[in-house]
Amino acid sequence: MEENENRQDGSVYSDGAASVDGQLDNSRQGNGQQQQAEPVYARIEQYSNLYGGPANQTVNYGKVKPAKVKKKHPVFKRMVLSIVSGIVFGLFAGLGVYVVYELSGLDVNQAKIASVKEQMDDLASQMEDMQAGVGKTQSAESASQSSESSGIEPKSRDIDIEGTNEVTQIPQMEPQTVTAVVTDVTEVVKTAMPCVVSITNLYSGTDWYGETTQEEASGSGIIVGETDDELLIVTNYHVIEGCDELSVQFIDDHEVLAYVKGTDSSNDLAVITVFLDDIEESTRGQIAIATLGDSDALQVGEPAIAIGNSLGYGQSVTTGVISALNREVVIDDNTSYLIQTDAAINPGNSGGALLNVKGEVIGINSNKIANYVIEGMGYAIPITTAKPVIEELMQHETKRKVSDNERSFLGISGTDVTSDVSATYDMPKGVYVAQVLENSAAESAGILKGDIIVAFEGETITTMSQLQGVLEYYAAGSTVDVTVMRQSTGSYQEKTLSVTLGAKNQ
Repeated sequence: MEENENRQDGSVYSDGAASVDGQLDNSRQGNGQQQQAEPVYARIEQYSNLYGGPANQTVNYGKVKPAKVKKKHPVFKRMVLSIVSGIVFGLFAGLGVYVVYELSGLDVNQAKIASVKEQMDDLASQMEDMQAGVGKTQSAESASQSSESSGIEPKSRDIDIEGTNEVTQIPQMEPQTVTAVVTDVTEVVKTAMPCVVSITNLYSGTDWYGETTQEEASGSGIIVGETDDELLIVTNYHVIEGCDELSVQFIDDHEVLAYVKGTDSSNDLAVITVFLDDIEESTRGQIAIATLGDSDALQVGEPAIAIGNSLGYGQSVTTGVISALNREVVIDDNTSYLIQTDAAINPGNSGGALLNVKGEVIGINSNKIANYVIEGMGYAIPITTAKPVIEELMQHETKRKVSDNERSFLGISGTDVTSDVSATYDMPKGVYVAQVLENSAAESAGILKGDIIVAFEGETITTMSQLQGVLEYYAAGSTVDVTVMRQSTGSYQEKTLSVTLGAKNQ
C-alpha cells in the first residue's frame, strides 16, 4: 500500500528498483550473512553517474508524459480567411481601374466607339438584305433601275473612325445575280420520263451442268425518233447483246416486242425499234421523243438527273452533279471519254438518260463502265459523241433473228485480236481468221487464212462471239459485205468482199 501511494505521488521508485532489492535480499539469504541494505535512491544515483547523467537529477522511470498534439485550424476559419482575402483584392483592383479610368478619359472615346459600332451594324444589316437571295437581288435591281430613272443617285455612308476626325467612305454595293442549285426536279422528270423505256433481254445461257437455260437481263432506253412505221430507241450495246428476244415497257407499263436495228460495240451503242402497229393508241399519247442537248456545253458542278430501269424494278430517278468531263476509261480494249457523275447509275440504268436541268439528254448512262471503277462514280456517254453514231445506226435495216433451220454459216474459225495483241504485233483489232473451211461461203468469197475481219455489213466487228451473234439475223442465201484487213508487202490493206452465206448444216 505504501509503495502504491508513493507511485501515485510521483515517487522515483520503479518496478526495476524493487526487483534489485529482491535480488539483494536473496543474496543475503544465500550467504547467510546480513549486510546493511543500501538505499534504493543511492543506487539509482550511481547508475546515473555511471552513464553520464547529471548526478543530482531525478529520473522518472515509471511515467512518460504524452506529447502535445497541435490543434489544426477549423475549416470555417480557412473559409473566412479566403473570403476576406478576396474582398481585399477586389477592393484594390476596383480602386486601380477607377483611377485609370478617371485619368485616361475613356468615357469620351467609349461613346465614340459605341457610335461607330452602331453605324457598322446598320451597314451590315443593309448588306445582308442585299445578298439575301435571287428574289431580293432582282428587287434590288428593279429599285436601282427606278432610282436611275428618277434621277436619284445612291448615297454613300460616312463613318467616323474611333477617336479620330477622319472619315472613311463606304461605297454602295452593286446588286449581284445569285444562281441557286436546283433540288426540286419534279417538273424536269415529268417532262422527261415519257421519253425513257425499260428493256428486257431474254438470252440463252448455260448452267453448271452444261444445259442451256433461258436468262433475263434488264436495261433502259431513250426514245430518239420515229419513222412511218417504227419507233426508234437508243440504248447500250451490252444491254441487248446476245438477245434471243427483246421487249420494251413504256411509262404506262404497256410492253411490246422490240428488234435490233443497228449496233456499234466499240462505242457501246445500239438502236432498237418497235413497230408502231404494236403500240396501243392510249400508250402513243403518253410517250414522247427526247430532246438531245449539247454535252460540250457542260460545266463541272452543274446538276445532273439520271432516269432508268434501276435493278429491273421500273423507271426511277437519281440526282447528283457533273463530277468530271472527258474522263478517260478503257473497257474491253476500247478507250472512251465520258461524263462522270455522282448520280447513282445502278444495274438496269444502262442505256437510260442523263439530263440537265432543262430536261435535255446530255448523256447515255452506262453501268457496265461503273462496274469497273469505284462505287459512287457513275459514267455516261456524252450525247455529242453519240449523236453521229446514233444517226448512222438509225439508217440500218431492222433485223429479226431467223429460225435455227434458216440460220446462215460463214465457214471460218478465228480468234480475237485484242488491244494488247494489236499493240504487240502491229495488227488491226478484229477477228483473226485461223482457218477457212473447204467449200464454205468464206472460201467462195475469197477470205484467206490470216485475214482479220473488222466489219460485217458496215457493223464494226471486234470479237468472234460478236460475229456469231450477227449471223443469227441472216438467213442462208443472204448476200452481205464483209470487210477484212489483209497483210500485203509488210502492211495491212483493207478489202471488202461480197459473201453469199451458206446453210448452217452445210
